[in-house]
Amino acid sequence: MPIQILPAMLANQIAAGEVVERPASVVKELVENSLDAGADKIEIEVERGGHKRILIRDNGSGISQHELVLALSRHATSKISSLDDLEQIMSMGFRGEALASISSVSRLTLTSRTAGQEAAWQAYAEGRDMQVQIQPAAHPVGTSVDVQDLFFNTPARRKFLRAEKTEFTHIDEWLRRIALARYDVQFSLRHNGKTVRRYPKINQPDDQRKRVAAILGATFASDALDINSHYESMQLQGYLHANRSGELDVQYFYVNGRVMRDKLIHHAVRQATAEMYGDNHQLAYVMYLRLPPQEVDINVHPAKHEVRFHQARQVHDFIYRAIIDMLQQESCLNSEPAAREMTLPEPNHSYITPIREQSVASYGGASSSATPSAPIRSQSTPAAKASQYQALLQSAGKGYAEMDWMLANGDTLLVTLPEVRQCSAWKLLTMYHQHLIETNELTSQPLLMPLSIGLTDAQWTVAQQNCEQLKQQGVHFLLHEQRLILRQVPAYLRQLDWATAIDALLQAPGDSLPSSLQQARVNISKSLLVPVWHWAQRHFDVQWPAKLRELSKPVHLAEHD
Repeated sequence: MPIQILPAMLANQIAAGEVVERPASVVKELVENSLDAGADKIEIEVERGGHKRILIRDNGSGISQHELVLALSRHATSKISSLDDLEQIMSMGFRGEALASISSVSRLTLTSRTAGQEAAWQAYAEGRDMQVQIQPAAHPVGTSVDVQDLFFNTPARRKFLRAEKTEFTHIDEWLRRIALARYDVQFSLRHNGKTVRRYPKINQPDDQRKRVAAILGATFASDALDINSHYESMQLQGYLHANRSGELDVQYFYVNGRVMRDKLIHHAVRQATAEMYGDNHQLAYVMYLRLPPQEVDINVHPAKHEVRFHQARQVHDFIYRAIIDMLQQESCLNSEPAAREMTLPEPNHSYITPIREQSVASYGGASSSATPSAPIRSQSTPAAKASQYQALLQSAGKGYAEMDWMLANGDTLLVTLPEVRQCSAWKLLTMYHQHLIETNELTSQPLLMPLSIGLTDAQWTVAQQNCEQLKQQGVHFLLHEQRLILRQVPAYLRQLDWATAIDALLQAPGDSLPSSLQQARVNISKSLLVPVWHWAQRHFDVQWPAKLRELSKPVHLAEHD
């Protein structure tokens, strides 16, 4: 058989096999078009489960007379016009296939009127020859799409349709999903002439739970926690229910307002659930993830059920972290009073922005205001600096060495100061940490992925007794079922091996953090000590050798760690 271009009708029917799976698919595509047209009132009428008829009526912007024929053509759309538009899609539809595909397997009537037209116009197309007929009609501003005899010309597809009740159940379920995404739109559903669903428009955000209760039940609506977390340009909002009884079957996830069944999202939710309640537990949730359209690729599947994230790992970890925070909060609120005294996670926070506003003060005691990123300059006199510098050198190791980095006893990093006297990194680190505490500059930074560490009974007791003291050291955690969930650590030590460090802190909780780490022989890499070197340079007028300055540059650190 020679290579040839397929006839338009055959090409449309092939496309319909991907877009139009069943009557619910037709409802989905047409309602999404109504939403893209700006409609805030959408009526759906179905006969015989969608086998016989599907009618969608909206009050959107409408389609002008000269565009009606074009609207029923393949790859004709008003949503995008260039490749740049494809990379930042915010509309529900964009492929330009739905109306052409539906009309190729049904008898379709499209009636529409725009605000600028005095009369409405009607287009009729039938799958056999795809010829579009145009005539005047009576219709208010908006659009109606009447689809009759679905799959009448493709008997093989029609015989795969299920019973009327089953097909209507799929339509009803899809309407529940879209109604939970668009509170600002009124929806109604009629089946065989009887009104089955009516969801009024919600004008106030505080009233959204009324629709949630109407769709998902009063139990979910009254007990679900509000989740509201953000990280950089991503935001996760919605409702989360622990579902300890296992009776709720509610799992709806939206990406930029679009219903999703995505493996990455499902894995993040399952991982968080398994960590808190075990592998066999199921959460109940309605969650909305919003992120810039440039960060997500919608053009993956014709039905648009799947997406690809440009920063997939970051999205996964963000969803996981936000869910874990909320479940831990609920666990703490429902736990014994002693456990409630521990720090609760904040459901609405940034994972990078420091938790507390910093008050920048100089080492010499004179305070000044600056942004967290601004360098901290000492305001003390040269004489005071000299005195501070002498104090720094006291109790430091004696001897002479070349002006370079050295490693002593396998784990203590040394630096030679201009006077060629050695001061251990632990000494500098202890002074730096104490300076941050005294000047209220110690920033506790949340981990993107909380660290779960198993504890012995003795460690559990120590952790309970010293929760507040460790918090002052910049270490924030929760205790849950014989495990310590580490959430925040001092910002300048964020990359430390905290699984090992927690053991050290629980062995000597009364000491300062650097002292505990030193006693447990926890390794501190050069890259973690860069802020310490810069602090010493600012406060003691230390002039580093050229080689040391070169090693201090972050771009070179990875090569030397």
